[in-house]
Amino acid sequence: MPTMTLQQLSDRLEIDDLLTRYATTLDAKDWDGWAACFTPDAHIDYTAAGGITGTLPEVKAWLSAVMAGFPMTQHLVTNKVVAIDGDRATCRSALLNPMGVPDGDGMMVWIEGGYYSDRLVRTADGWRIAERVEQPTFSSRRHRMILRAVAL
Repeated sequence: MPTMTLQQLSDRLEIDDLLTRYATTLDAKDWDGWAACFTPDAHIDYTAAGGITGTLPEVKAWLSAVMAGFPMTQHLVTNKVVAIDGDRATCRSALLNPMGVPDGDGMMVWIEGGYYSDRLVRTADGWRIAERVEQPTFSSRRHRMILRAVAL
């Protein structure tokens, strides 16, 4: 692999920080911080995982309502494969999301896993997600493992 330039290294770090910020703002239920990870005209598609698809304002409103039912979440974004082409990039990253819901005396925790496929753009405020599609591969939501094949 050829040596990366300082710009390529900087871009990679900024994209990594962006994906981490997405996960941490989601867990903190910081909806303005979460929305700042996207371009204003972003398209977000969570339908394969049982969610919605739509514009940033639509998905933000839906997500804030749905996430209110989860007192415990921990979104992890790993194994990032990033391809940068000037001011545009694509990224496929793995996700692992343990999420807890109240269950009588305590909490039932389920684990969701899969991938995010993103289109990113460099803006005046740094890298932002212009399109995100969630591709689930497994879920323990129904107290048994549900597996789905995902094309790489």
